[in-house]
Amino acid sequence: MITLEHCQARDASDELAAFRSQFDLPAGTIYLDGNSLGAMPKDAMAHANHVIEQEWGRDLINSWNKADWWGLPTRLGDLLAPLIGAGKGECVVTDTTSLNLFKAVANAVRIQRSRHPERRVIVAERDAFPTDLYMIQGLLQSFAEGYRLELIEGADALAAAVDANTAVVVLSHVNYRSGYLFDMRAVNDLVHGRGALIVWDLCHSVGAVPIDVSATQSDFAIGCTYKYLNGGPGSPAFLWANPKHQAEFWQPLSGWWGHARPFQMESDYAAHPGIRSFLCGTQPIVSLSLVACGLDIFRQTDMQKVRRKSLALTDLFIALVAQECAAHGLTLVTPTEHAYRGSHVSFRHPDGYAVVQALIARGVIGDYREPEVMRFGVTPLYLSFADIWHAVQHLKAVLDRREWDQPKFRARGHVT
Repeated sequence: MITLEHCQARDASDELAAFRSQFDLPAGTIYLDGNSLGAMPKDAMAHANHVIEQEWGRDLINSWNKADWWGLPTRLGDLLAPLIGAGKGECVVTDTTSLNLFKAVANAVRIQRSRHPERRVIVAERDAFPTDLYMIQGLLQSFAEGYRLELIEGADALAAAVDANTAVVVLSHVNYRSGYLFDMRAVNDLVHGRGALIVWDLCHSVGAVPIDVSATQSDFAIGCTYKYLNGGPGSPAFLWANPKHQAEFWQPLSGWWGHARPFQMESDYAAHPGIRSFLCGTQPIVSLSLVACGLDIFRQTDMQKVRRKSLALTDLFIALVAQECAAHGLTLVTPTEHAYRGSHVSFRHPDGYAVVQALIARGVIGDYREPEVMRFGVTPLYLSFADIWHAVQHLKAVLDRREWDQPKFRARGHVT
């Protein structure tokens, strides 16, 4: 039997426990949705005030130079780079995940078109986060005539799908619904061995699992900063491109921020020779600035320690649900093997949406994804082992007492 005392003992020896004090978490809340929107760093408010009051309010337009707003996307990219195993000057923080995916896939398709024009297939998972598929579909309709999207049903289907017709493979490192974690090195070896390029979506892995895009020889990677990186709601995303492709860097959204000489106001576009070429237009400076607050916390961490605690917390969550809620028909959809698990735990339940709403009413915040999937994000920097214990006790009470079976918990909001 796992007890609360067992969990409290784990907390007493937790090497990451001190990081909790750097986040502004509401009292009485167990936050299990950091895989969707990370908690606010305590420094975020003061930083936002400085950007708004001093840089904008007093220094006005001078801050493009004085505060180097112009260089912010690449400075943040350099701060983020170590979390994905990238080098300086290889990453930018800009735009949205969707836009960056479009840019990366477009670049990969263009490279392959010049090298292997006969390859006309883009492979992706049917269970990818939908925006990835939508952006690929839009790309194909826009300019990749003659190309087609082939969807695979899970990781086991990848090897059979990648063949002499494959140009690009697009995969989520950690699946948004199940939490399945791909072996990046093994996938890259497979894809490259068959002559294709790989684009990784790191939204559900950056800041949660160790990543090394350079050592694994990935081609492109994109991801968001508002989940585990705690950049704030809708904070700009990031894009990484392997320097080995630099001579072929290209993106279809050729805005002035990606120009080699933007303030010469030339009528023809000339791309910046480096990663800055993936920028488009003027950046949202306030929200962009706040990304630094979360990244500054990660500069104090060791991703191997984060990963160890993540696996320990998710192990505990899975074991406690089995111990406390076995009578309620919950189906675990997250892998039990550490090598294939990200940092969230998902269960299916026929009334999963209502159960999650009843939990939220108790102060335990998770979220829901169709079909029937309750997701619980585990963020090691601000969750404790006792938090997991109490969260599962609340889940047990909601199920035992059928608290979820009320009209107010079945009513759907715009966001689930």
